[in-house]
Amino acid sequence: MTDNVLLERITVDPMIFGGKPIIRGMRIAVEHVLGMLAAGHSPDRLLQEFSFLEPEDIQACLASVSCPEPRRSGFRS
Repeated sequence: MTDNVLLERITVDPMIFGGKPIIRGMRIAVEHVLGMLAAGHSPDRLLQEFSFLEPEDIQACLASVSCPEPRRSGFRS
């Protein structure tokens, strides 16, 4: 899966976490996933603890570090 396809999973909704990048419109911020990985949690552990996450979600969070321009969707002005 290319980074562009993965990054489609990352969105911004001003009604969720003050507009911080989130995963697939859910209430889990990219920064939370990255923080847990940085703290030593393995991707497998995250997938166990957060059953709604998919492996591609974690890959998308990692890809977002090199391309930090999230898509804006899921909201109306």
